[in-house]
Amino acid sequence: MTDVQTEFTPSDEEAVHSPITADVDGDAESAPPADLDREGDIAADYIEELLDIADIDGDIDIDTRNGRAYISVNSEEGTNLRLLSKPDTVTALQELTRLAVQNQTGGFSRLILDIAGSRDARQAELATLVDRAIARLEEGAAEASLPAMSSYERKLVHDIVSERGYVSNSRGEGRDRHTVITAA
Repeated sequence: MTDVQTEFTPSDEEAVHSPITADVDGDAESAPPADLDREGDIAADYIEELLDIADIDGDIDIDTRNGRAYISVNSEEGTNLRLLSKPDTVTALQELTRLAVQNQTGGFSRLILDIAGSRDARQAELATLVDRAIARLEEGAAEASLPAMSSYERKLVHDIVSERGYVSNSRGEGRDRHTVITAA
């Protein structure tokens, strides 16, 4: 059976109460807190039903921050939740969940789905990619391009690059949009 828990921290409250948020590419989006809470609840119900159908155990946490609803599904070690934690599977389930939310709300959803720590694992992979790119810059390259990735992953990369004291920009269109890193 699946447990649903809502998590809300004071630092998240500041981000959620801002009625206008900007995505990675600077597009302003309206995201009132009530809408994010509703998105989270709809998404959690959808994921819970999916887990029940597949007979997979997991605990669902709902969080709102940075103008997005975050849904995390976790379970004890050794359970069958790991079957859903592969990056491509998480991405597909996230898109299906966004569609379920859109179907009920009539609006586009930017929710983020994390299954069994898949997002933390991906962030570690992205940090490794950034470190390799920075090594190329330190060896004399003028710039270093990373592979194409989603806007959320590019946002993570921009944050990592900034922390390391370098500059990054997104280039390309659609599925070819990627991050290019240069020295500060």
